[in-house]
Amino acid sequence: MIYDISRTVSPRTAVWPGDRSYAVEPVLRRDAGMAVNLTTISLSPHTGTHADAYYHYEDETIYPAQMPLHPYIGRARVITVAKTDGALTPDDFAPDSLKGVERLLIHSAVSDIDDDGWAAQYPYLSMELIAALAEQGAVLIGLDSPSVDAFDSHDLPCHHGLWRYHLVNLECLILRGVPDGDYELIALPLKLDLTCGSPVRAILRTL
Repeated sequence: MIYDISRTVSPRTAVWPGDRSYAVEPVLRRDAGMAVNLTTISLSPHTGTHADAYYHYEDETIYPAQMPLHPYIGRARVITVAKTDGALTPDDFAPDSLKGVERLLIHSAVSDIDDDGWAAQYPYLSMELIAALAEQGAVLIGLDSPSVDAFDSHDLPCHHGLWRYHLVNLECLILRGVPDGDYELIALPLKLDLTCGSPVRAILRTL
């Protein structure tokens, strides 16, 4: 079975306040006598479900085209958390539920928000959680939240922490209707150069 855990990208999709919304411009139209329909799109690379590139928060690092691919494919564990706001620590997870996790996908109440809605509050990562996962060899952390850091954070400790520990992240997943458990994750970023992130089509496949 396949679960699509990607937000739909449309002009109504909520984006980070101040970011550019998705827009589609028709260039050629069949109903105007052209051979094909052709469109041009504009969007922030952080629209909908996306992967941050290290360049998003670290200078002199890499863009999506150079990000390692193996973290975005492989065994992943979905775990639901009760916390609706604030930093997530290992104590927010059931005992031993994080043991052996390579890719952690955190399901919160944010997954219940429609694509055109914005989470007024959301759970985010902590350095304690990042360090604990890195210590056991994890390579990816994904959230349904719009950021791994607090909305009003300026120093972005968790973004920088992911880079220091060589982890990657996914944001704005939608895990509604996905039972907790282990799956195969496939969520490759596009091979985009010179940008700070990439939309992904994230899916989970039952093992």
